[in-house]
Amino acid sequence: MLVAGVVCVCAAAVLVVLGTRALAARAPGDAAQQVLRAVAPTQLAAAVMLAAGGVVALSRQPSVGLLVVCVAGALGTVAAGAWQGARYLPTALPRDAKPCHGSATRPCTACTLSCR
Repeated sequence: MLVAGVVCVCAAAVLVVLGTRALAARAPGDAAQQVLRAVAPTQLAAAVMLAAGGVVALSRQPSVGLLVVCVAGALGTVAAGAWQGARYLPTALPRDAKPCHGSATRPCTACTLSCR
């Protein structure tokens, strides 16, 4: 349990640094930086969950079940934040950022790509 506790605390520290760095940066101009900034609160929430899991694992009476819940909650939170960020990215890009892949034989109106 000592190893699991140390890993949880270290992962929490990494997420705090990444989330704080994304929030402390200037207002981003490009869409990718905006998505990273939007995911930062979920990273900080996951860091709190991992820190709680680390404290549970390092306590005198560690609970494996509670540690699993903390780690699963943190992973789920980061996954949900990344999924929301990925959904936001196509709407954040300008319309003409992606060129049309159409041609004379296959016009853009029949295209299944998500260019437009």
